[in-house]
Amino acid sequence: MHVTPPSGIAGANLDAAPTPLARSSAMLIALALLAPFFLYLGTAESLVAIWNSSETFAHGYAILPISLWLIWRRRDVFDAIPARPWAPALLLLALLGAGWLLARMGEVQVVMQYAFVAMFPIVALAMLGPRLAGALAFPLLFLLLAVPFGEVFVAPLINLTADFTVWAVQATGIPVLRNGTRFELPTGSWSVVEACSGVRYLISSVTLGCLYAYLTYQSTKKRVLFVAVSIVVPIIANGLRAYMIVMIGHLSGMELATGVDHLIYGWVFFGLVMLLMFWIGSFWRDDDPLPAAELPVAARTRRDGVSPVSTARMAAMCAAVVALAALWPGFARYNDAANLNPQQVALTNVAVGWPQVAPFTGWTPRWVAPDATYRATFRNPEATAPVSLDIIYYRNQRNGKALISSINMLAASDDAWHALGGSARSETIDGKPVTLRETRMTGPGGAFLVWQWMSIDGHLTSNNYVGKLLQAQAKLRFRGDDGAVVLLSAPVGDDPEAARAALRAFMKVQGQAIERAIEHARTH
Repeated sequence: MHVTPPSGIAGANLDAAPTPLARSSAMLIALALLAPFFLYLGTAESLVAIWNSSETFAHGYAILPISLWLIWRRRDVFDAIPARPWAPALLLLALLGAGWLLARMGEVQVVMQYAFVAMFPIVALAMLGPRLAGALAFPLLFLLLAVPFGEVFVAPLINLTADFTVWAVQATGIPVLRNGTRFELPTGSWSVVEACSGVRYLISSVTLGCLYAYLTYQSTKKRVLFVAVSIVVPIIANGLRAYMIVMIGHLSGMELATGVDHLIYGWVFFGLVMLLMFWIGSFWRDDDPLPAAELPVAARTRRDGVSPVSTARMAAMCAAVVALAALWPGFARYNDAANLNPQQVALTNVAVGWPQVAPFTGWTPRWVAPDATYRATFRNPEATAPVSLDIIYYRNQRNGKALISSINMLAASDDAWHALGGSARSETIDGKPVTLRETRMTGPGGAFLVWQWMSIDGHLTSNNYVGKLLQAQAKLRFRGDDGAVVLLSAPVGDDPEAARAALRAFMKVQGQAIERAIEHARTH
Protein backbone atom coordinates (compact mmCIF):
# COMPACT_ATOMS: atom_id res chain seq x y z
CA MET A 1 0.00 0.00 0.00
CA HIS A 2 1.35 3.43 -0.92
CA VAL A 3 0.84 6.37 1.46
CA THR A 4 1.26 9.90 0.17
CA PRO A 5 3.30 11.99 2.61
CA PRO A 6 1.62 15.07 4.10
CA SER A 7 1.92 18.33 2.20
CA GLY A 8 5.10 20.27 2.90
CA ILE A 9 7.26 17.29 3.86
CA ALA A 10 7.38 15.36 0.60
CA GLY A 11 10.56 13.38 0.27
CA ALA A 12 11.49 13.74 3.95
CA ASN A 13 13.03 10.61 5.41
CA LEU A 14 14.35 10.53 8.96
CA ASP A 15 16.05 7.20 8.29
CA ALA A 16 17.84 8.32 5.15
CA ALA A 17 21.63 7.88 5.15
CA PRO A 18 23.69 11.04 5.65
CA THR A 19 24.54 12.90 2.50
CA PRO A 20 28.20 13.51 1.58
CA LEU A 21 27.69 17.09 2.76
CA ALA A 22 26.46 15.87 6.15
CA ARG A 23 29.47 13.55 6.47
CA SER A 24 31.84 16.37 5.52
CA SER A 25 30.21 18.70 8.02
CA ALA A 26 30.43 16.07 10.77
CA MET A 27 34.14 15.56 10.09
CA LEU A 28 34.80 19.31 10.20
CA ILE A 29 32.84 19.68 13.43
CA ALA A 30 34.79 16.77 14.96
CA LEU A 31 38.08 18.33 13.84
CA ALA A 32 37.19 21.67 15.41
CA LEU A 33 36.19 20.00 18.68
CA LEU A 34 39.35 17.87 18.82
CA ALA A 35 41.69 20.78 18.10
CA PRO A 36 41.78 22.14 21.70
CA PHE A 37 42.78 18.70 23.02
CA PHE A 38 45.96 18.77 20.96
CA LEU A 39 46.66 22.51 21.16
CA TYR A 40 46.25 22.63 24.94
CA LEU A 41 47.57 19.17 25.70
CA GLY A 42 49.53 20.36 28.74
CA THR A 43 46.38 21.78 30.33
CA ALA A 44 44.46 18.58 29.54
CA GLU A 45 47.25 16.56 31.16
CA SER A 46 47.09 18.75 34.27
CA LEU A 47 43.40 17.88 34.61
CA VAL A 48 44.11 14.16 34.39
CA ALA A 49 47.02 14.46 36.83
CA ILE A 50 44.71 15.94 39.48
CA TRP A 51 42.02 13.30 38.82
CA ASN A 52 44.71 10.66 39.39
CA SER A 53 46.18 12.17 42.54
CA SER A 54 43.08 13.40 44.37
CA GLU A 55 40.11 11.32 45.45
CA THR A 56 38.16 14.57 45.73
CA PHE A 57 38.24 15.07 41.96
CA ALA A 58 38.35 11.47 40.70
CA HIS A 59 34.80 11.98 39.39
CA GLY A 60 36.35 14.01 36.56
CA TYR A 61 36.84 10.79 34.58
CA ALA A 62 33.06 10.30 34.44
CA ILE A 63 32.13 13.79 33.22
CA LEU A 64 32.97 13.39 29.52
CA PRO A 65 31.25 9.99 29.14
CA ILE A 66 28.15 11.37 30.88
CA SER A 67 28.17 14.45 28.65
CA LEU A 68 28.43 12.27 25.51
CA TRP A 69 25.60 10.08 26.78
CA LEU A 70 23.42 13.13 27.40
CA ILE A 71 24.11 14.33 23.84
CA TRP A 72 23.30 10.86 22.50
CA ARG A 73 19.95 10.98 24.32
CA ARG A 74 19.16 14.14 22.38
CA ARG A 75 20.58 12.99 19.04
CA ASP A 76 17.22 13.68 17.35
CA VAL A 77 17.92 17.40 17.53
CA PHE A 78 20.63 16.95 14.89
CA ASP A 79 17.91 15.91 12.46
CA ALA A 80 15.44 18.54 13.65
CA ILE A 81 17.79 21.56 13.70
CA PRO A 82 20.37 22.22 10.97
CA ALA A 83 23.95 23.11 11.92
CA ARG A 84 24.74 26.69 10.89
CA PRO A 85 28.14 28.24 11.78
CA TRP A 86 27.92 31.35 13.95
CA ALA A 87 30.79 33.82 13.62
CA PRO A 88 30.18 35.84 16.85
CA ALA A 89 31.25 32.75 18.82
CA LEU A 90 34.79 33.41 17.59
CA LEU A 91 34.90 36.50 19.82
CA LEU A 92 34.03 34.36 22.83
CA LEU A 93 36.71 31.86 21.80
CA ALA A 94 39.25 34.68 21.57
CA LEU A 95 38.31 35.89 25.06
CA LEU A 96 38.76 32.37 26.45
CA GLY A 97 42.13 32.09 24.73
CA ALA A 98 43.25 35.44 26.14
CA GLY A 99 42.06 34.37 29.60
CA TRP A 100 43.99 31.13 29.28
CA LEU A 101 47.12 33.05 28.26
CA LEU A 102 46.82 35.50 31.17
CA ALA A 103 46.37 32.58 33.58
CA ARG A 104 49.30 30.81 31.93
CA MET A 105 51.52 33.83 32.55
CA GLY A 106 50.48 33.90 36.21
CA GLU A 107 50.50 30.08 36.61
CA VAL A 108 46.85 30.03 37.73
CA GLN A 109 46.13 26.44 36.82
CA VAL A 110 42.42 26.37 37.67
CA VAL A 111 41.71 29.36 35.39
CA MET A 112 43.69 27.74 32.59
CA GLN A 113 41.65 24.56 33.03
CA TYR A 114 38.32 26.38 33.04
CA ALA A 115 39.27 28.37 29.92
CA PHE A 116 40.35 25.16 28.19
CA VAL A 117 37.20 23.19 29.04
CA ALA A 118 34.93 26.16 28.22
CA MET A 119 36.37 26.17 24.70
CA PHE A 120 34.41 23.02 23.82
CA PRO A 121 30.90 24.47 24.23
CA ILE A 122 32.07 27.66 22.49
CA VAL A 123 33.54 25.69 19.58
CA ALA A 124 30.23 23.80 19.39
CA LEU A 125 28.43 27.16 19.33
CA ALA A 126 30.67 28.38 16.51
CA MET A 127 30.23 25.24 14.40
CA LEU A 128 26.59 24.34 15.16
CA GLY A 129 24.98 27.73 15.70
CA PRO A 130 22.92 29.08 18.61
CA ARG A 131 19.80 26.93 18.00
CA LEU A 132 21.49 23.55 17.80
CA ALA A 133 24.14 24.30 20.44
CA GLY A 134 21.42 25.76 22.67
CA ALA A 135 19.46 22.51 22.45
CA LEU A 136 22.57 20.76 23.80
CA ALA A 137 23.49 23.46 26.32
CA PHE A 138 23.43 21.35 29.49
CA PRO A 139 25.47 18.41 28.14
CA LEU A 140 28.05 20.87 26.81
CA LEU A 141 28.21 22.99 29.97
CA PHE A 142 28.27 19.86 32.14
CA LEU A 143 31.88 19.46 30.97
CA LEU A 144 32.86 22.36 33.26
CA LEU A 145 32.30 20.10 36.27
CA ALA A 146 35.39 18.13 35.18
CA VAL A 147 37.59 21.03 36.33
CA PRO A 148 39.09 20.32 39.78
CA PHE A 149 37.70 23.30 41.65
CA GLY A 150 36.85 23.56 45.33
CA GLU A 151 40.14 23.64 47.23
CA VAL A 152 39.49 27.32 47.94
CA PHE A 153 36.55 26.26 50.13
CA VAL A 154 38.58 23.86 52.29
CA ALA A 155 39.70 26.39 54.92
CA PRO A 156 36.25 28.01 55.36
CA LEU A 157 34.60 24.59 55.52
CA ILE A 158 37.12 23.39 58.13
CA ASN A 159 36.33 26.41 60.31
CA LEU A 160 32.59 26.01 59.76
CA THR A 161 32.74 22.32 60.64
CA ALA A 162 34.79 23.04 63.75
CA ASP A 163 32.37 25.80 64.82
CA PHE A 164 29.33 23.57 64.35
CA THR A 165 30.89 20.53 66.03
CA VAL A 166 32.08 22.43 69.09
CA TRP A 167 28.69 24.17 69.41
CA ALA A 168 26.78 20.88 69.07
CA VAL A 169 29.01 19.06 71.58
CA GLN A 170 28.66 21.91 74.08
CA ALA A 171 24.88 21.93 73.52
CA THR A 172 24.92 18.24 74.45
CA GLY A 173 26.39 19.23 77.82
CA ILE A 174 29.97 18.09 77.27
CA PRO A 175 32.77 20.56 78.11
CA VAL A 176 35.08 21.44 75.21
CA LEU A 177 38.43 23.23 75.19
CA ARG A 178 39.07 24.66 71.71
CA ASN A 179 42.35 25.80 70.16
CA GLY A 180 41.80 26.83 66.54
CA THR A 181 40.48 23.82 64.64
CA ARG A 182 41.61 21.47 67.41
CA PHE A 183 39.53 20.77 70.48
CA GLU A 184 39.63 18.55 73.51
CA LEU A 185 36.89 16.60 75.27
CA PRO A 186 37.31 14.84 78.64
CA THR A 187 37.79 11.57 76.73
CA GLY A 188 40.28 12.70 74.08
CA SER A 189 41.49 15.21 71.49
CA TRP A 190 40.06 15.92 68.05
CA SER A 191 41.18 17.95 65.05
CA VAL A 192 39.22 19.09 61.99
CA VAL A 193 41.57 18.56 59.04
CA GLU A 194 41.12 18.74 55.27
CA ALA A 195 39.55 15.27 55.04
CA CYS A 196 36.91 16.42 57.54
CA SER A 197 36.10 19.68 55.74
CA GLY A 198 33.31 18.11 53.68
CA VAL A 199 34.60 19.50 50.40
CA ARG A 200 34.40 16.01 48.86
CA TYR A 201 30.77 15.69 49.89
CA LEU A 202 30.02 19.17 48.55
CA ILE A 203 31.63 18.57 45.15
CA SER A 204 30.00 15.14 44.79
CA SER A 205 26.61 16.52 45.80
CA VAL A 206 26.75 19.43 43.36
CA THR A 207 27.81 17.17 40.48
CA LEU A 208 25.08 14.61 41.17
CA GLY A 209 22.58 17.37 41.94
CA CYS A 210 23.11 19.08 38.57
CA LEU A 211 22.72 15.80 36.70
CA TYR A 212 19.66 14.75 38.71
CA ALA A 213 17.99 18.16 38.26
CA TYR A 214 18.52 18.05 34.49
CA LEU A 215 17.16 14.52 34.11
CA THR A 216 14.27 14.90 36.57
CA TYR A 217 12.84 18.38 35.99
CA GLN A 218 11.85 20.44 32.96
CA SER A 219 11.25 23.66 34.87
CA THR A 220 14.29 25.92 35.17
CA LYS A 221 13.04 27.11 38.55
CA LYS A 222 12.91 23.55 39.89
CA ARG A 223 16.37 22.78 38.53
CA VAL A 224 17.96 25.84 40.10
CA LEU A 225 16.22 25.17 43.42
CA PHE A 226 17.38 21.55 43.53
CA VAL A 227 20.99 22.53 42.73
CA ALA A 228 20.83 25.11 45.54
CA VAL A 229 19.59 22.38 47.89
CA SER A 230 22.45 20.11 46.77
CA ILE A 231 24.87 22.84 47.93
CA VAL A 232 23.29 23.50 51.32
CA VAL A 233 22.49 19.90 52.32
CA PRO A 234 26.06 18.47 52.26
CA ILE A 235 27.39 21.41 54.32
CA ILE A 236 24.78 20.80 57.02
CA ALA A 237 25.19 17.02 56.72
CA ASN A 238 28.96 17.28 57.15
CA GLY A 239 28.51 19.20 60.39
CA LEU A 240 26.12 16.53 61.64
CA ARG A 241 28.56 13.82 60.49
CA ALA A 242 31.44 15.42 62.42
CA TYR A 243 29.28 15.75 65.53
CA MET A 244 28.17 12.13 65.17
CA ILE A 245 31.78 10.93 64.85
CA VAL A 246 32.90 12.88 67.91
CA MET A 247 29.98 11.58 69.96
CA ILE A 248 30.62 7.96 68.92
CA GLY A 249 34.25 8.35 69.90
CA HIS A 250 33.36 10.05 73.17
CA LEU A 251 30.69 7.55 74.21
CA SER A 252 32.88 4.57 73.29
CA GLY A 253 35.85 5.85 75.27
CA MET A 254 37.72 6.61 72.02
CA GLU A 255 37.45 3.00 70.89
CA LEU A 256 35.25 3.67 67.85
CA ALA A 257 35.32 6.27 65.06
CA THR A 258 38.90 7.34 65.81
CA GLY A 259 40.67 5.83 62.79
CA VAL A 260 39.80 5.01 59.21
CA ASP A 261 36.41 3.77 60.37
CA HIS A 262 35.24 7.33 60.96
CA LEU A 263 35.75 8.04 57.23
CA ILE A 264 33.70 4.94 56.42
CA TYR A 265 30.93 6.11 58.75
CA GLY A 266 31.05 9.51 57.06
CA TRP A 267 30.62 8.15 53.53
CA VAL A 268 27.81 5.82 54.59
CA PHE A 269 26.05 8.77 56.24
CA PHE A 270 26.62 10.93 53.15
CA GLY A 271 25.21 8.21 50.88
CA LEU A 272 22.07 7.98 52.99
CA VAL A 273 21.66 11.77 52.91
CA MET A 274 21.99 11.82 49.11
CA LEU A 275 19.46 9.02 48.69
CA LEU A 276 17.04 10.88 50.95
CA MET A 277 17.54 14.10 49.01
CA PHE A 278 16.91 12.40 45.65
CA TRP A 279 13.89 10.52 47.02
CA ILE A 280 12.29 13.72 48.31
CA GLY A 281 13.12 15.51 45.05
CA SER A 282 11.37 12.78 43.05
CA PHE A 283 7.96 13.88 44.36
CA TRP A 284 8.17 17.00 42.15
CA ARG A 285 9.59 15.31 39.05
CA ASP A 286 8.37 16.36 35.61
CA ASP A 287 7.50 13.94 32.84
CA ASP A 288 10.03 13.87 30.03
CA PRO A 289 8.85 15.63 26.87
CA LEU A 290 8.38 13.48 23.81
CA PRO A 291 11.64 13.03 21.90
CA ALA A 292 11.72 14.55 18.44
CA ALA A 293 11.22 11.20 16.71
CA GLU A 294 7.88 10.68 18.55
CA LEU A 295 6.43 14.14 17.93
CA PRO A 296 3.86 14.61 15.17
CA VAL A 297 5.66 15.30 11.91
CA ALA A 298 3.88 18.62 11.45
CA ALA A 299 5.14 19.81 14.85
CA ARG A 300 8.84 19.26 14.11
CA THR A 301 11.29 21.81 12.85
CA ARG A 302 12.51 20.13 9.69
CA ARG A 303 15.53 20.57 7.48
CA ASP A 304 13.16 20.62 4.51
CA GLY A 305 13.01 24.02 2.91
CA VAL A 306 16.17 25.16 4.72
CA SER A 307 19.14 25.69 2.46
CA PRO A 308 22.04 23.46 3.60
CA VAL A 309 25.26 25.08 4.74
CA SER A 310 27.98 24.67 2.17
CA THR A 311 31.05 22.58 2.93
CA ALA A 312 33.18 25.63 2.17
CA ARG A 313 31.46 27.65 4.88
CA MET A 314 31.86 24.87 7.42
CA ALA A 315 35.51 24.46 6.44
CA ALA A 316 36.11 28.20 6.78
CA MET A 317 34.65 28.24 10.28
CA CYS A 318 36.66 25.15 11.23
CA ALA A 319 39.86 26.79 10.00
CA ALA A 320 39.05 29.99 11.90
CA VAL A 321 38.41 28.02 15.11
CA VAL A 322 41.66 26.06 14.83
CA ALA A 323 43.74 29.13 13.96
CA LEU A 324 42.26 31.20 16.79
CA ALA A 325 42.69 28.41 19.32
CA ALA A 326 46.31 27.87 18.24
CA LEU A 327 47.27 31.54 18.63
CA TRP A 328 47.51 31.59 22.44
CA PRO A 329 49.58 28.47 23.18
CA GLY A 330 51.90 29.50 20.34
CA PHE A 331 52.53 32.87 21.96
CA ALA A 332 52.89 31.21 25.39
CA ARG A 333 55.70 28.96 24.15
CA TYR A 334 57.49 31.93 22.58
CA ASN A 335 57.07 33.95 25.79
CA ASP A 336 58.37 31.09 27.96
CA ALA A 337 61.52 30.85 25.88
CA ALA A 338 62.06 34.61 26.02
CA ASN A 339 61.56 34.77 29.82
CA LEU A 340 63.68 31.73 30.68
CA ASN A 341 66.54 32.68 32.98
CA PRO A 342 69.19 29.92 33.26
CA GLN A 343 71.15 31.72 36.00
CA GLN A 344 71.11 30.34 39.54
CA VAL A 345 69.52 32.55 42.20
CA ALA A 346 71.90 34.13 44.73
CA LEU A 347 70.58 35.87 47.86
CA THR A 348 73.44 37.91 49.32
CA ASN A 349 73.84 40.79 51.80
CA VAL A 350 70.30 40.25 53.02
CA ALA A 351 70.57 41.74 56.50
CA VAL A 352 73.46 43.60 58.08
CA GLY A 353 74.21 45.23 61.41
CA TRP A 354 72.25 42.94 63.76
CA PRO A 355 73.99 39.95 65.38
CA GLN A 356 72.68 36.49 64.53
CA VAL A 357 71.44 34.25 67.33
CA ALA A 358 70.04 30.74 67.70
CA PRO A 359 66.47 30.20 66.35
CA PHE A 360 63.72 30.58 68.95
CA THR A 361 61.55 27.89 67.27
CA GLY A 362 62.01 24.81 65.10
CA TRP A 363 59.19 25.89 62.79
CA THR A 364 59.89 25.88 59.04
CA PRO A 365 57.50 27.37 56.45
CA ARG A 366 56.12 24.83 53.96
CA TRP A 367 56.90 26.39 50.56
CA VAL A 368 57.54 23.79 47.85
CA ALA A 369 60.59 23.56 45.54
CA PRO A 370 62.04 27.08 45.80
CA ASP A 371 65.13 28.09 43.80
CA ALA A 372 66.77 29.72 46.80
CA THR A 373 66.08 30.26 50.48
CA TYR A 374 67.54 32.44 53.18
CA ARG A 375 66.98 31.85 56.91
CA ALA A 376 68.49 33.55 59.90
CA THR A 377 67.52 34.78 63.36
CA PHE A 378 68.68 38.18 64.59
CA ARG A 379 68.65 40.11 67.84
CA ASN A 380 68.17 43.85 68.07
CA PRO A 381 71.21 45.26 69.88
CA GLU A 382 68.83 47.60 71.72
CA ALA A 383 66.33 44.89 72.75
CA THR A 384 66.17 41.24 73.72
CA ALA A 385 63.35 40.00 71.43
CA PRO A 386 64.76 37.93 68.53
CA VAL A 387 63.40 38.18 64.96
CA SER A 388 63.62 35.39 62.38
CA LEU A 389 63.81 36.18 58.67
CA ASP A 390 62.86 33.72 55.92
CA ILE A 391 63.13 34.58 52.21
CA ILE A 392 61.86 31.98 49.74
CA TYR A 393 62.70 32.74 46.11
CA TYR A 394 61.31 31.35 42.83
CA ARG A 395 62.45 31.61 39.20
CA ASN A 396 61.19 29.93 36.00
CA GLN A 397 57.97 28.95 37.73
CA ARG A 398 55.75 26.09 36.62
CA ASN A 399 53.08 23.80 37.96
CA GLY A 400 54.32 22.32 41.22
CA LYS A 401 57.02 24.99 41.59
CA ALA A 402 55.36 28.35 42.09
CA LEU A 403 55.54 31.23 44.54
CA ILE A 404 51.76 31.47 44.88
CA SER A 405 50.17 28.06 45.23
CA SER A 406 47.63 26.31 47.44
CA ILE A 407 50.33 23.81 48.46
CA ASN A 408 52.49 26.57 49.96
CA MET A 409 51.55 27.23 53.59
CA LEU A 410 52.93 28.27 56.93
CA ALA A 411 52.27 24.80 58.36
CA ALA A 412 50.67 21.58 57.18
CA SER A 413 47.77 19.98 59.01
CA ASP A 414 50.04 17.26 60.47
CA ASP A 415 52.72 19.69 61.69
CA ALA A 416 53.35 20.37 65.35
CA TRP A 417 52.71 24.04 64.63
CA HIS A 418 49.40 25.46 63.48
CA ALA A 419 47.78 28.85 62.89
CA LEU A 420 45.42 30.33 65.46
CA GLY A 421 44.17 33.09 63.18
CA GLY A 422 45.33 35.83 60.87
CA SER A 423 44.56 39.34 59.68
CA ALA A 424 45.84 42.07 57.38
CA ARG A 425 48.03 44.88 58.70
CA SER A 426 49.30 48.07 57.16
CA GLU A 427 53.00 48.70 57.77
CA THR A 428 55.87 50.58 56.14
CA ILE A 429 58.74 48.85 54.34
CA ASP A 430 61.59 50.99 53.04
CA GLY A 431 59.38 54.06 53.28
CA LYS A 432 56.54 52.44 51.26
CA PRO A 433 53.17 51.54 52.82
CA VAL A 434 52.44 47.83 52.47
CA THR A 435 49.50 45.71 53.52
CA LEU A 436 51.01 42.54 54.91
CA ARG A 437 49.50 39.39 56.40
CA GLU A 438 49.85 38.68 60.11
CA THR A 439 49.37 35.14 61.43
CA ARG A 440 49.61 33.92 65.00
CA MET A 441 51.24 30.49 65.19
CA THR A 442 51.55 28.12 68.12
CA GLY A 443 53.47 24.93 68.75
CA PRO A 444 56.48 23.58 70.65
CA GLY A 445 58.22 26.47 72.35
CA GLY A 446 55.14 28.69 72.53
CA ALA A 447 53.38 31.15 70.24
CA PHE A 448 54.91 33.53 67.71
CA LEU A 449 53.74 36.11 65.16
CA VAL A 450 54.51 35.84 61.46
CA TRP A 451 54.43 38.84 59.10
CA GLN A 452 54.28 37.87 55.45
CA TRP A 453 54.46 39.68 52.10
CA MET A 454 55.68 39.04 48.55
CA SER A 455 58.07 40.92 46.30
CA ILE A 456 57.27 40.51 42.57
CA ASP A 457 58.93 42.59 39.85
CA GLY A 458 59.70 45.35 42.33
CA HIS A 459 56.16 45.45 43.78
CA LEU A 460 55.22 44.45 47.32
CA THR A 461 51.91 42.76 48.11
CA SER A 462 50.38 40.16 50.40
CA ASN A 463 47.37 39.51 48.16
CA ASN A 464 47.66 36.32 46.12
CA TYR A 465 45.38 37.61 43.36
CA VAL A 466 47.37 40.83 42.99
CA GLY A 467 50.55 38.76 43.06
CA LYS A 468 49.36 36.59 40.19
CA LEU A 469 48.47 39.67 38.15
CA LEU A 470 51.90 41.19 38.85
CA GLN A 471 53.58 37.97 37.74
CA ALA A 472 51.49 37.81 34.55
CA GLN A 473 52.26 41.44 33.80
CA ALA A 474 56.00 40.91 34.27
CA LYS A 475 56.02 37.89 31.92
CA LEU A 476 53.97 39.67 29.26
CA ARG A 477 56.54 42.48 29.42
CA PHE A 478 59.30 39.87 29.04
CA ARG A 479 60.75 40.71 32.47
CA GLY A 480 60.81 37.14 33.80
CA ASP A 481 58.69 35.61 36.54
CA ASP A 482 60.98 35.96 39.55
CA GLY A 483 59.27 36.41 42.90
CA ALA A 484 59.92 35.93 46.59
CA VAL A 485 57.95 35.65 49.80
CA VAL A 486 59.36 37.31 52.92
CA LEU A 487 58.43 35.95 56.36
CA LEU A 488 59.33 37.75 59.57
CA SER A 489 58.56 36.06 62.88
CA ALA A 490 58.98 36.95 66.54
CA PRO A 491 57.94 35.18 69.77
CA VAL A 492 54.75 36.32 71.47
CA GLY A 493 54.62 36.63 75.23
CA ASP A 494 51.77 38.14 77.14
CA ASP A 495 51.76 41.23 74.91
CA PRO A 496 51.49 40.78 71.11
CA GLU A 497 52.37 44.45 70.69
CA ALA A 498 55.87 43.72 71.97
CA ALA A 499 56.34 41.18 69.15
CA ARG A 500 54.96 43.67 66.63
CA ALA A 501 57.35 46.33 67.92
CA ALA A 502 60.30 43.94 67.42
CA LEU A 503 59.18 43.12 63.87
CA ARG A 504 58.59 46.78 63.10
CA ALA A 505 62.04 47.74 64.38
CA PHE A 506 63.65 45.06 62.21
CA MET A 507 61.77 46.24 59.12
CA LYS A 508 62.77 49.83 59.75
CA VAL A 509 66.47 48.97 59.83
CA GLN A 510 66.64 46.00 57.45
CA GLY A 511 63.69 46.55 55.06
CA GLN A 512 65.78 48.36 52.47
CA ALA A 513 68.53 45.71 52.61
CA ILE A 514 65.98 42.93 52.09
CA GLU A 515 64.52 44.65 49.03
CA ARG A 516 67.98 45.33 47.59
CA ALA A 517 68.93 41.66 48.02
CA ILE A 518 65.76 40.49 46.24
CA GLU A 519 66.20 43.02 43.43
CA HIS A 520 69.85 42.00 43.01
CA ALA A 521 68.80 38.35 42.74
CA ARG A 522 66.14 39.25 40.15
CA THR A 523 68.47 41.20 37.88
CA HIS A 524 71.46 38.86 38.04
